[in-house]
Amino acid sequence: MKKIVVFTALGGVALALSACDVEQTEEAELPEVNVEASGGNMPEYDVDTADVELKTEERTVEVPVIETEPADADAE
Repeated sequence: MKKIVVFTALGGVALALSACDVEQTEEAELPEVNVEASGGNMPEYDVDTADVELKTEERTVEVPVIETEPADADAE
């Protein structure tokens, strides 16, 4: 059974590798770039933010009690 799986996998890989043929027809070339820059200026912003107050307080939260029982304890 393992031999069949291995041969099937190898056949699939061989088919995938032979399914298309790619040939490079032209070499790549980077463009010539000339960048000249003079001094710049970052924009300025005047931002008014909201006033936020943070505080903490202690609270008691009731948590439900959940009890579970195995469906069949003798099944193990």
